[in-house]
Amino acid sequence: MKKMDKICRLLTGAIMATTLAAAAAAQQATAGHWAIVVHGGAGVIERSALGPEGTSSYRASLARAEAAGAAVLDRGGSALDAVEATIKILEDDPLFNAGHGAVFTAEGKNEMDSAIMDGSNLKAGSVAGVTTTRHPISLARAVMEKTPYVMMIGPGADAVGAKNGLEQEPPSYFFTEARWQSLVKQLQKEGRPVPPRPAGVPPEGKAVPVAMLDESADSHRFGTVGAVALDRMGNIAAGTSTGGMQGKMPGRVGDSPIIGSGTYASNQSCAVSATGSGEYFIRLGVAREVCNLVQFKNMSLQQAADQVIHKELDTLKGDGGVIAIMPDGQLTWSFNTPGMFRARQVEGGKVQIGIYNDEP
Repeated sequence: MKKMDKICRLLTGAIMATTLAAAAAAQQATAGHWAIVVHGGAGVIERSALGPEGTSSYRASLARAEAAGAAVLDRGGSALDAVEATIKILEDDPLFNAGHGAVFTAEGKNEMDSAIMDGSNLKAGSVAGVTTTRHPISLARAVMEKTPYVMMIGPGADAVGAKNGLEQEPPSYFFTEARWQSLVKQLQKEGRPVPPRPAGVPPEGKAVPVAMLDESADSHRFGTVGAVALDRMGNIAAGTSTGGMQGKMPGRVGDSPIIGSGTYASNQSCAVSATGSGEYFIRLGVAREVCNLVQFKNMSLQQAADQVIHKELDTLKGDGGVIAIMPDGQLTWSFNTPGMFRARQVEGGKVQIGIYNDEP
């Protein structure tokens, strides 16, 4: 049975890669035109679980986030500004595992990670384990622009945000009922203690449905948001933000804030934002690996993304996906899970939004 499952998985990946390659050819920016790609996490995302209402809600949220970044690019803004604007919308949306809506640690706290990188100069900033800054993506940018560092963690990182005027929130701000109920269910199933309900949060009530809450499969425990963009100047940028792994040990850090693993951007190759099982993405250096295949192996962006996701990651039995973009206008996504929340647009073209793996 396991062997048959593996064969089916590989066949599905091959078919999906072909479909995505065709879609990529139809969605490519030309010189002097902007483009943007957005993701909201990959996992076992199925129509039967989300239903028509859930599907509609996620599509609308992806459209809002994409529109925020597109508006920046359309008025001549930078790729870096567009990435930040897009991710801030997703961090405020409780449907996604970032910011308000982040998953909880085993102690019932939200510890958030984020990174941003400017492909024009290789400047980067990242944060991990932050708990009070409303927009971790803006905090990562503050680390990049306001400090001599690339990465900061915990209270020290949040202090940089406060010092530089970034919005600070109490821990209760990041709480959502759906994520809390999911944590309780998981801990009870695993026989681990359930922490007290966080202080300052509303009484237990109806949860807003969110995707990837079935703890029967590891891939449901991951989720990230991200964006990559190309501006009219020909520069690219990438950013990623996440609440991490549900029920994680306090202090655990995944791939999202690791430059080269979950986030990378260089005008010499490409910009990548990843989502999935972070430990595997760290081991492979997924984001940089995609860019290396483009830069040093002369692969197309689609070929490089599929090589890493459908071969290298799959060999390690890791799950997830990437979005990517190049200065020449190539843009793509690739994932080996049943779904990935995603959207993209090139200047002058229509917005393309997908959730399931049978969509282009």
